[in-house]
Amino acid sequence: MAQKVPARTHGRLRERAKRSPVIRDWILPAQEFIHTQGVGSGILLAATVAAIAWANSPWWESYGDFWHTHVRVLAGPYGVDEDLQHWMNDFFMAIFFFVVGLEIKRELVNGALSEVRRAALPAAAALGGMAVPALIYAGFNAGTAGSHGWGIPMATDIAFAIGVLGLLGDRISHEVRVFLLALAIVDDIGAILVIAVFYAGAISFTSLAAAGALLALMLLMRQVGVVSLKPYGVVALFFWFAVFQSGVHATIAGVVLGFLASPHARLDKQRYEKSLDELQRKYADALRSGGEEQSEAILGQIDELTRQTEAPLERLLRTWAPWASFVILPLFALANAGVPVTTELLRQSASSPVTLGIIAGLLLGKVVGICAFAWLAVRLGLATLPQGMRWMEMVGVSALAGIGFTVSIFISGLAFADPRLIDQAKIGILVASLLAGLTGFLVLNRITPAKGRRRQEAP
Repeated sequence: MAQKVPARTHGRLRERAKRSPVIRDWILPAQEFIHTQGVGSGILLAATVAAIAWANSPWWESYGDFWHTHVRVLAGPYGVDEDLQHWMNDFFMAIFFFVVGLEIKRELVNGALSEVRRAALPAAAALGGMAVPALIYAGFNAGTAGSHGWGIPMATDIAFAIGVLGLLGDRISHEVRVFLLALAIVDDIGAILVIAVFYAGAISFTSLAAAGALLALMLLMRQVGVVSLKPYGVVALFFWFAVFQSGVHATIAGVVLGFLASPHARLDKQRYEKSLDELQRKYADALRSGGEEQSEAILGQIDELTRQTEAPLERLLRTWAPWASFVILPLFALANAGVPVTTELLRQSASSPVTLGIIAGLLLGKVVGICAFAWLAVRLGLATLPQGMRWMEMVGVSALAGIGFTVSIFISGLAFADPRLIDQAKIGILVASLLAGLTGFLVLNRITPAKGRRRQEAP
Protein backbone atom coordinates (compact mmCIF):
# COMPACT_ATOMS: atom_id res chain seq x y z
CA MET A 1 0.00 0.00 0.00
CA ALA A 2 2.83 2.40 0.85
CA GLN A 3 4.13 2.16 -2.72
CA LYS A 4 0.87 2.20 -4.68
CA VAL A 5 -0.69 5.38 -3.38
CA PRO A 6 2.20 7.76 -4.13
CA ALA A 7 2.88 6.03 -7.46
CA ARG A 8 -0.73 6.54 -8.59
CA THR A 9 -0.82 10.24 -7.74
CA HIS A 10 2.74 10.96 -8.82
CA GLY A 11 2.06 11.12 -12.57
CA ARG A 12 -0.86 13.50 -12.17
CA LEU A 13 1.19 15.73 -9.89
CA ARG A 14 4.04 15.87 -12.40
CA GLU A 15 1.67 16.97 -15.17
CA ARG A 16 0.14 19.63 -12.95
CA ALA A 17 3.62 20.70 -11.77
CA LYS A 18 4.37 21.99 -15.27
CA ARG A 19 1.60 24.55 -14.80
CA SER A 20 1.81 25.25 -11.06
CA PRO A 21 4.95 26.51 -9.26
CA VAL A 22 3.34 25.65 -5.90
CA ILE A 23 3.03 22.01 -6.89
CA ARG A 24 6.49 21.92 -8.48
CA ASP A 25 8.29 23.63 -5.59
CA TRP A 26 6.33 22.34 -2.59
CA ILE A 27 3.85 19.49 -3.03
CA LEU A 28 5.81 17.32 -5.49
CA PRO A 29 9.11 17.34 -3.52
CA ALA A 30 7.16 16.52 -0.35
CA GLN A 31 5.38 13.68 -2.18
CA GLU A 32 8.72 12.25 -3.38
CA PHE A 33 10.25 12.48 0.11
CA ILE A 34 7.21 10.85 1.75
CA HIS A 35 7.27 8.04 -0.82
CA THR A 36 10.97 7.39 -0.18
CA GLN A 37 10.48 7.37 3.58
CA GLY A 38 7.42 5.11 3.32
CA VAL A 39 9.22 2.46 1.29
CA GLY A 40 12.37 2.79 3.41
CA SER A 41 10.41 2.11 6.60
CA GLY A 42 9.83 -1.50 5.51
CA ILE A 43 13.56 -2.07 5.04
CA LEU A 44 14.27 -0.34 8.36
CA LEU A 45 11.77 -2.60 10.13
CA ALA A 46 13.35 -5.70 8.58
CA ALA A 47 16.81 -4.57 9.72
CA THR A 48 15.52 -3.94 13.25
CA VAL A 49 13.96 -7.40 13.48
CA ALA A 50 17.17 -8.93 12.08
CA ALA A 51 19.30 -7.12 14.69
CA ILE A 52 17.12 -8.27 17.59
CA ALA A 53 17.00 -11.83 16.24
CA TRP A 54 20.79 -11.92 15.74
CA ALA A 55 21.48 -10.55 19.24
CA ASN A 56 19.20 -13.20 20.78
CA SER A 57 20.25 -16.15 18.60
CA PRO A 58 22.77 -18.91 19.43
CA TRP A 59 25.27 -16.72 17.56
CA TRP A 60 24.70 -13.69 19.82
CA GLU A 61 28.40 -13.34 20.59
CA SER A 62 29.18 -12.79 16.91
CA TYR A 63 26.83 -9.76 16.91
CA GLY A 64 28.97 -7.87 19.41
CA ASP A 65 32.24 -9.18 17.97
CA PHE A 66 31.34 -8.04 14.47
CA TRP A 67 30.22 -4.51 15.33
CA HIS A 68 33.19 -4.03 17.66
CA THR A 69 35.70 -4.92 14.94
CA HIS A 70 38.11 -2.02 14.63
CA VAL A 71 38.79 -0.34 11.29
CA ARG A 72 41.58 2.20 10.94
CA VAL A 73 41.67 4.72 8.08
CA LEU A 74 44.84 6.79 7.60
CA ALA A 75 45.41 9.92 5.53
CA GLY A 76 49.04 10.92 5.95
CA PRO A 77 49.71 11.72 9.63
CA TYR A 78 46.00 11.75 10.42
CA GLY A 79 43.68 8.84 10.94
CA VAL A 80 40.50 7.49 12.52
CA ASP A 81 40.53 4.22 14.45
CA GLU A 82 36.99 3.19 15.40
CA ASP A 83 34.98 0.01 15.64
CA LEU A 84 32.30 -0.64 13.03
CA GLN A 85 29.48 0.53 15.28
CA HIS A 86 31.18 3.89 15.85
CA TRP A 87 31.98 4.22 12.14
CA MET A 88 28.27 3.71 11.58
CA ASN A 89 27.24 6.23 14.21
CA ASP A 90 29.89 8.88 13.59
CA PHE A 91 30.53 8.76 9.84
CA PHE A 92 27.62 7.14 8.04
CA MET A 93 25.04 8.81 10.26
CA ALA A 94 26.69 12.10 9.28
CA ILE A 95 25.52 11.30 5.74
CA PHE A 96 22.01 10.68 7.09
CA PHE A 97 22.10 14.03 8.90
CA PHE A 98 23.43 15.60 5.69
CA VAL A 99 20.19 14.51 4.00
CA VAL A 100 18.26 15.85 7.01
CA GLY A 101 20.05 19.19 6.57
CA LEU A 102 19.17 19.24 2.88
CA GLU A 103 15.52 18.48 3.59
CA ILE A 104 15.32 21.12 6.32
CA LYS A 105 16.76 23.74 3.98
CA ARG A 106 14.36 22.78 1.18
CA GLU A 107 11.38 23.02 3.53
CA LEU A 108 12.58 26.41 4.80
CA VAL A 109 13.11 27.77 1.28
CA ASN A 110 10.25 26.29 -0.75
CA GLY A 111 8.31 23.87 1.40
CA ALA A 112 5.93 23.64 4.33
CA LEU A 113 8.14 25.87 6.51
CA SER A 114 8.74 28.61 3.93
CA GLU A 115 5.81 30.79 5.06
CA VAL A 116 5.36 31.90 8.65
CA ARG A 117 1.62 31.22 8.68
CA ARG A 118 2.03 27.76 7.17
CA ALA A 119 4.96 26.87 9.44
CA ALA A 120 3.40 28.12 12.68
CA LEU A 121 1.25 25.07 13.43
CA PRO A 122 3.86 22.30 12.86
CA ALA A 123 6.48 24.44 14.62
CA ALA A 124 4.26 24.92 17.69
CA ALA A 125 3.24 21.25 17.67
CA ALA A 126 6.85 20.10 17.39
CA LEU A 127 7.91 22.39 20.23
CA GLY A 128 5.29 20.81 22.48
CA GLY A 129 6.24 17.37 21.21
CA MET A 130 9.82 17.95 22.34
CA ALA A 131 9.33 19.89 25.57
CA VAL A 132 6.63 17.77 27.26
CA PRO A 133 8.33 14.37 26.68
CA ALA A 134 11.65 15.78 27.95
CA LEU A 135 9.92 17.12 31.09
CA ILE A 136 8.14 13.82 31.71
CA TYR A 137 11.42 11.92 31.38
CA ALA A 138 13.17 14.40 33.66
CA GLY A 139 10.44 13.88 36.24
CA PHE A 140 11.06 10.13 36.24
CA ASN A 141 14.85 10.49 36.39
CA ALA A 142 15.57 13.57 38.51
CA GLY A 143 18.69 12.97 40.60
CA THR A 144 19.39 9.53 39.09
CA ALA A 145 22.16 8.19 36.85
CA GLY A 146 19.73 8.34 33.91
CA SER A 147 18.99 12.07 34.17
CA HIS A 148 21.24 12.91 31.21
CA GLY A 149 18.96 11.01 28.82
CA TRP A 150 16.19 13.64 28.75
CA GLY A 151 16.76 14.19 25.02
CA ILE A 152 15.88 10.58 24.12
CA PRO A 153 12.04 10.86 24.01
CA MET A 154 12.12 14.15 22.09
CA ALA A 155 12.74 12.48 18.72
CA THR A 156 10.33 11.42 15.95
CA ASP A 157 11.27 8.77 13.39
CA ILE A 158 9.76 10.09 10.15
CA ALA A 159 10.46 6.89 8.20
CA PHE A 160 8.42 4.66 10.51
CA ALA A 161 5.71 7.31 11.02
CA ILE A 162 5.23 7.77 7.27
CA GLY A 163 5.34 3.98 6.85
CA VAL A 164 2.37 3.58 9.21
CA LEU A 165 0.47 6.29 7.33
CA GLY A 166 1.19 4.34 4.14
CA LEU A 167 -0.72 1.36 5.56
CA LEU A 168 -3.84 3.55 5.58
CA GLY A 169 -3.44 4.42 1.90
CA ASP A 170 -5.67 7.12 0.45
CA ARG A 171 -7.69 7.43 3.64
CA ILE A 172 -5.06 9.92 4.77
CA SER A 173 -5.14 13.31 3.05
CA HIS A 174 -2.06 14.91 1.58
CA GLU A 175 -2.43 17.77 4.11
CA VAL A 176 -2.10 15.35 7.02
CA ARG A 177 1.00 13.74 5.49
CA VAL A 178 2.64 17.12 4.85
CA PHE A 179 1.80 18.27 8.39
CA LEU A 180 3.52 15.17 9.81
CA LEU A 181 6.51 15.77 7.53
CA ALA A 182 6.78 19.43 8.60
CA LEU A 183 6.42 18.47 12.27
CA ALA A 184 9.18 15.88 11.92
CA ILE A 185 11.45 18.39 10.15
CA VAL A 186 11.09 20.88 13.02
CA ASP A 187 11.64 17.97 15.41
CA ASP A 188 14.87 17.20 13.53
CA ILE A 189 15.99 20.80 14.00
CA GLY A 190 15.40 20.46 17.73
CA ALA A 191 17.26 17.13 17.88
CA ILE A 192 20.21 18.62 16.01
CA LEU A 193 20.41 21.55 18.45
CA VAL A 194 20.17 19.21 21.44
CA ILE A 195 22.95 16.98 20.09
CA ALA A 196 25.19 19.94 19.26
CA VAL A 197 24.69 21.82 22.53
CA PHE A 198 24.04 19.22 25.22
CA TYR A 199 25.73 16.05 23.97
CA ALA A 200 29.06 17.44 22.83
CA GLY A 201 32.33 16.28 24.36
CA ALA A 202 35.34 18.31 25.44
CA ILE A 203 35.78 21.04 22.82
CA SER A 204 39.03 21.35 20.87
CA PHE A 205 39.07 24.93 19.63
CA THR A 206 41.99 24.18 17.30
CA SER A 207 39.96 21.53 15.46
CA LEU A 208 36.91 23.78 15.55
CA ALA A 209 38.93 26.58 13.95
CA ALA A 210 40.13 24.16 11.26
CA ALA A 211 36.50 23.17 10.58
CA GLY A 212 35.59 26.85 10.31
CA ALA A 213 38.42 27.46 7.82
CA LEU A 214 37.29 24.51 5.68
CA LEU A 215 33.72 25.76 5.75
CA ALA A 216 34.93 29.19 4.63
CA LEU A 217 36.85 27.50 1.81
CA MET A 218 33.68 25.80 0.56
CA LEU A 219 31.79 29.09 0.69
CA LEU A 220 34.60 30.72 -1.31
CA MET A 221 34.48 27.88 -3.86
CA ARG A 222 30.77 28.48 -4.32
CA GLN A 223 31.32 32.21 -4.59
CA VAL A 224 33.92 31.90 -7.38
CA GLY A 225 31.66 29.53 -9.33
CA VAL A 226 32.98 26.01 -8.68
CA VAL A 227 30.18 23.82 -10.08
CA SER A 228 31.49 20.26 -9.86
CA LEU A 229 30.50 18.51 -6.64
CA LYS A 230 33.71 16.43 -6.48
CA PRO A 231 35.96 19.21 -5.06
CA TYR A 232 33.30 19.94 -2.45
CA GLY A 233 33.23 16.24 -1.56
CA VAL A 234 36.98 16.20 -0.89
CA VAL A 235 36.85 19.30 1.31
CA ALA A 236 33.72 17.92 3.03
CA LEU A 237 35.64 14.82 4.15
CA PHE A 238 38.31 16.98 5.81
CA PHE A 239 35.55 19.13 7.31
CA TRP A 240 33.91 16.03 8.81
CA PHE A 241 37.26 14.94 10.29
CA ALA A 242 37.85 18.38 11.83
CA VAL A 243 34.37 18.35 13.42
CA PHE A 244 34.97 14.76 14.58
CA GLN A 245 38.18 15.87 16.31
CA SER A 246 36.60 19.02 17.77
CA GLY A 247 34.36 17.37 20.37
CA VAL A 248 31.17 18.49 18.61
CA HIS A 249 29.44 15.33 17.44
CA ALA A 250 30.53 14.47 13.90
CA THR A 251 26.96 14.20 12.60
CA ILE A 252 26.63 17.98 13.00
CA ALA A 253 29.10 18.26 10.10
CA GLY A 254 26.51 16.58 7.89
CA VAL A 255 23.82 19.07 8.88
CA VAL A 256 26.10 22.06 8.20
CA LEU A 257 27.04 20.68 4.78
CA GLY A 258 23.36 20.15 3.97
CA PHE A 259 22.60 23.78 4.77
CA LEU A 260 25.49 24.83 2.53
CA ALA A 261 23.85 23.46 -0.63
CA SER A 262 22.39 26.11 -2.92
CA PRO A 263 18.62 25.89 -3.51
CA HIS A 264 18.91 27.83 -6.76
CA ALA A 265 19.66 26.47 -10.22
CA ARG A 266 22.43 28.11 -12.24
CA LEU A 267 20.17 28.43 -15.30
CA ASP A 268 16.62 29.72 -15.41
CA LYS A 269 14.09 28.50 -17.97
CA GLN A 270 14.65 31.33 -20.46
CA ARG A 271 18.45 31.01 -20.54
CA TYR A 272 18.17 27.23 -20.74
CA GLU A 273 15.82 27.32 -23.74
CA LYS A 274 17.98 29.88 -25.55
CA SER A 275 21.18 27.88 -25.00
CA LEU A 276 19.45 24.61 -25.87
CA ASP A 277 18.19 25.97 -29.19
CA GLU A 278 21.71 27.03 -30.10
CA LEU A 279 23.20 23.64 -29.18
CA GLN A 280 20.48 21.78 -31.07
CA ARG A 281 21.32 23.77 -34.21
CA LYS A 282 24.99 22.94 -33.78
CA TYR A 283 24.12 19.28 -33.26
CA ALA A 284 22.03 19.20 -36.45
CA ASP A 285 24.90 20.84 -38.40
CA ALA A 286 27.37 18.29 -36.98
CA LEU A 287 25.15 15.39 -38.06
CA ARG A 288 24.81 16.77 -41.59
CA SER A 289 28.57 17.23 -41.89
CA GLY A 290 29.27 13.72 -40.55
CA GLY A 291 31.20 14.93 -37.49
CA GLU A 292 30.48 12.10 -35.04
CA GLU A 293 32.99 13.25 -32.43
CA GLN A 294 31.66 16.79 -32.59
CA SER A 295 28.03 15.62 -32.29
CA GLU A 296 28.92 13.47 -29.24
CA ALA A 297 30.62 16.46 -27.62
CA ILE A 298 27.52 18.59 -28.22
CA LEU A 299 25.33 15.93 -26.62
CA GLY A 300 27.58 16.12 -23.59
CA GLN A 301 27.13 19.90 -23.51
CA ILE A 302 23.34 19.47 -23.70
CA ASP A 303 23.47 17.02 -20.81
CA GLU A 304 25.55 19.42 -18.70
CA LEU A 305 23.25 22.29 -19.65
CA THR A 306 20.25 20.29 -18.46
CA ARG A 307 21.99 19.48 -15.17
CA GLN A 308 22.45 23.21 -14.56
CA THR A 309 18.67 23.71 -14.50
CA GLU A 310 18.51 21.60 -11.34
CA ALA A 311 19.47 23.23 -8.06
CA PRO A 312 22.44 21.57 -6.31
CA LEU A 313 20.22 21.03 -3.26
CA GLU A 314 17.67 19.06 -5.31
CA ARG A 315 20.37 17.05 -7.09
CA LEU A 316 22.02 16.12 -3.80
CA LEU A 317 18.69 15.12 -2.27
CA ARG A 318 17.81 13.01 -5.30
CA THR A 319 21.21 11.30 -5.07
CA TRP A 320 21.61 10.79 -1.33
CA ALA A 321 18.07 10.44 0.08
CA PRO A 322 17.69 6.86 -1.25
CA TRP A 323 21.08 5.91 0.22
CA ALA A 324 20.03 7.34 3.59
CA SER A 325 16.65 5.59 3.60
CA PHE A 326 17.53 2.27 2.01
CA VAL A 327 21.12 1.68 3.20
CA ILE A 328 22.33 3.90 6.04
CA LEU A 329 19.30 3.77 8.35
CA PRO A 330 18.86 -0.02 8.00
CA LEU A 331 22.57 -0.52 8.74
CA PHE A 332 22.26 1.82 11.73
CA ALA A 333 19.37 -0.28 13.02
CA LEU A 334 21.33 -3.48 12.42
CA ALA A 335 24.29 -2.06 14.36
CA ASN A 336 22.35 -0.54 17.27
CA ALA A 337 18.97 -2.23 17.76
CA GLY A 338 20.39 -5.63 18.71
CA VAL A 339 19.50 -5.86 22.40
CA PRO A 340 20.01 -9.24 24.10
CA VAL A 341 16.59 -9.57 25.74
CA THR A 342 17.22 -11.50 28.96
CA THR A 343 14.94 -12.09 31.92
CA GLU A 344 17.26 -9.92 34.02
CA LEU A 345 17.12 -7.03 31.53
CA LEU A 346 13.33 -7.19 31.37
CA ARG A 347 13.12 -7.25 35.17
CA GLN A 348 15.43 -4.24 35.46
CA SER A 349 13.64 -2.36 32.69
CA ALA A 350 10.21 -2.90 34.29
CA SER A 351 11.29 -0.76 37.24
CA SER A 352 13.93 1.40 35.52
CA PRO A 353 13.16 5.14 35.55
CA VAL A 354 15.04 5.35 32.22
CA THR A 355 12.76 2.82 30.52
CA LEU A 356 9.58 4.13 32.15
CA GLY A 357 10.52 7.76 31.45
CA ILE A 358 11.09 7.01 27.76
CA ILE A 359 7.82 5.07 27.40
CA ALA A 360 5.80 7.75 29.20
CA GLY A 361 7.55 10.52 27.26
CA LEU A 362 7.03 9.00 23.82
CA LEU A 363 3.52 7.62 24.40
CA LEU A 364 1.94 10.27 26.62
CA GLY A 365 4.25 13.26 26.24
CA LYS A 366 4.11 13.39 22.45
CA VAL A 367 0.30 13.30 22.31
CA VAL A 368 -0.19 15.83 25.11
CA GLY A 369 2.60 18.14 23.94
CA ILE A 370 1.73 18.19 20.24
CA CYS A 371 -2.04 18.50 20.68
CA ALA A 372 -1.85 21.08 23.49
CA PHE A 373 0.67 23.35 21.76
CA ALA A 374 -1.14 23.05 18.40
CA TRP A 375 -4.49 23.87 20.02
CA LEU A 376 -2.94 26.83 21.83
CA ALA A 377 -1.41 28.17 18.59
CA VAL A 378 -4.79 27.97 16.83
CA ARG A 379 -6.61 29.42 19.83
CA LEU A 380 -4.25 32.41 19.95
CA GLY A 381 -4.67 33.02 16.23
CA LEU A 382 -1.02 32.24 15.46
CA ALA A 383 -1.89 29.32 13.18
CA THR A 384 -4.80 27.57 11.51
CA LEU A 385 -5.60 23.89 11.17
CA PRO A 386 -4.83 22.70 7.61
CA GLN A 387 -7.87 22.48 5.37
CA GLY A 388 -9.42 19.02 5.58
CA MET A 389 -7.56 18.07 8.78
CA ARG A 390 -9.53 17.36 11.98
CA TRP A 391 -8.41 17.45 15.58
CA MET A 392 -8.81 13.69 15.97
CA GLU A 393 -6.38 13.31 13.08
CA MET A 394 -4.03 15.54 15.06
CA VAL A 395 -4.31 13.04 17.93
CA GLY A 396 -3.49 10.15 15.58
CA VAL A 397 -0.54 11.98 14.05
CA SER A 398 0.79 12.96 17.47
CA ALA A 399 0.66 9.31 18.52
CA LEU A 400 2.71 8.38 15.43
CA ALA A 401 5.21 11.07 16.41
CA GLY A 402 5.89 8.92 19.47
CA ILE A 403 7.79 6.50 17.23
CA GLY A 404 11.22 7.75 18.27
CA PHE A 405 13.41 4.84 17.21
CA THR A 406 16.36 5.99 15.02
CA VAL A 407 17.28 9.34 16.60
CA SER A 408 16.16 8.17 20.06
CA ILE A 409 18.55 5.20 19.89
CA PHE A 410 21.22 7.52 18.53
CA ILE A 411 20.83 9.97 21.43
CA SER A 412 20.81 7.14 24.00
CA GLY A 413 24.31 6.20 22.83
CA LEU A 414 25.41 9.81 23.37
CA ALA A 415 23.67 10.24 26.71
CA PHE A 416 24.95 7.13 28.51
CA ALA A 417 28.29 5.38 28.91
CA ASP A 418 26.85 2.56 31.03
CA PRO A 419 25.80 -0.35 28.75
CA ARG A 420 23.02 -1.28 31.18
CA LEU A 421 21.41 2.15 30.87
CA ILE A 422 21.77 2.00 27.08
CA ASP A 423 20.03 -1.40 26.96
CA GLN A 424 17.26 -0.19 29.29
CA ALA A 425 16.82 2.88 27.05
CA LYS A 426 16.61 0.69 23.94
CA ILE A 427 13.95 -1.50 25.57
CA GLY A 428 11.95 1.64 26.34
CA ILE A 429 12.41 2.99 22.81
CA LEU A 430 11.37 -0.28 21.16
CA VAL A 431 8.31 -0.78 23.39
CA ALA A 432 7.18 2.85 23.10
CA SER A 433 7.74 2.99 19.33
CA LEU A 434 5.75 -0.22 18.80
CA LEU A 435 2.86 0.97 21.00
CA ALA A 436 2.92 4.48 19.48
CA GLY A 437 2.75 3.10 15.95
CA LEU A 438 -0.11 0.76 16.88
CA THR A 439 -2.01 3.52 18.70
CA GLY A 440 -1.61 5.99 15.85
CA PHE A 441 -2.72 3.42 13.30
CA LEU A 442 -5.82 2.40 15.30
CA VAL A 443 -6.89 6.02 15.91
CA LEU A 444 -6.46 7.06 12.28
CA ASN A 445 -8.00 3.84 10.99
CA ARG A 446 -11.04 4.44 13.19
CA ILE A 447 -11.66 8.05 12.18
CA THR A 448 -10.73 7.87 8.47
CA PRO A 449 -13.02 5.34 6.75
CA ALA A 450 -12.14 3.91 3.34
CA LYS A 451 -13.53 5.60 0.22
CA GLY A 452 -16.17 2.92 -0.23
CA ARG A 453 -17.47 3.44 3.29
CA ARG A 454 -17.40 7.22 2.80
CA ARG A 455 -19.69 6.95 -0.22
CA GLN A 456 -22.09 4.70 1.70
CA GLU A 457 -22.14 7.06 4.66
CA ALA A 458 -22.60 10.19 2.52
CA PRO A 459 -26.12 11.71 2.77
